[in-house]
Amino acid sequence: MRVARIKQTAIKLDTNLDVDLSLINPVIERYNGKQGNLIPLLQGAQNIYGYIPKTVFDKISLETGLKKNDLYGVATFYAQFRLQPVGKVVVRVCHGTACHVQNATKITEDVQTFLNVKDGETTEDRLFTLESVACLGCCSLAPCMMIGDETFGKLNGKKAVDVVKGIKRKESLDKKPNQSKTELWKT
Repeated sequence: MRVARIKQTAIKLDTNLDVDLSLINPVIERYNGKQGNLIPLLQGAQNIYGYIPKTVFDKISLETGLKKNDLYGVATFYAQFRLQPVGKVVVRVCHGTACHVQNATKITEDVQTFLNVKDGETTEDRLFTLESVACLGCCSLAPCMMIGDETFGKLNGKKAVDVVKGIKRKESLDKKPNQSKTELWKT
C-alpha cells in the first residue's frame, strides 16, 4: 500500500511575524554559496523552528540568492518539510507492507478518533500531530508507531490509543502540578 500524500487546495503558510530570524544565520553562513545547498538550508531551518516559517523562506532567498519559487518547490515536493507548526508530540503510524497487512489502518483510525484529527493534522491544543508514514523500518514489530524516538510495536487500535492517552495524561500532569495523579487518571 502506498501512503497517499495529503492534498492541499492551497498552500497555507504561517503569518507569524514573531520569528527570530537571527537563529537561521549560522545555517545560512555554513551553506551560502555551496553547490547543492537548497535542501540543507531547508533542513537546517526546520531543525531550528520545527517547520519553515514564511519569513525564513524570505530571508534564505534574500541572503543566498536562491529563488523563493525554487525553495517552495522543494519544500512542497518532499514530505519531510513542513510549512505549518506541528504538535509537541508527533505520532507516526507505519503503513509499510508488514504493518499494512496487520491492520495499521485500524490503528490510524482509532488514534484519529481519539485525537479528533485527520491524518496529517494537529490537535487544537497543539499537543499532537498524527502522520501516516510509508515505513518506520521496524517490520518485526508490525504493526507499529513511533512517537518521538520511541517505537511501539505489536499494536492494535486500543493499545495505540492507550499509548497516546498515557502521553496526554503525562502532559496534563506537567501542566497541573497541584492536581493529584488519581484525579487525572479519571479524566
